[in-house]
Amino acid sequence: MLFEKKIEPRCAYCTRCAPLDEETVMCVKKGVVPAVSHCRSFRYDPLKRVPPRPNAPDFSRLRDEDFVL
Repeated sequence: MLFEKKIEPRCAYCTRCAPLDEETVMCVKKGVVPAVSHCRSFRYDPLKRVPPRPNAPDFSRLRDEDFVL
């Protein structure tokens, strides 16, 4: 699954925040806050969130016999 259904709210991907650096954001309501915090006026902006990378497939368990028809 590429996208999670339940997303933990964070100021880093709120519509009311603008990034200052990787660890802090400027919030319209609260001012300068850590990017991992959130408040009750959180509004999700899907374009600000970078989803986690999917796990790479593990091919080490496959053998040559698995590819023979």
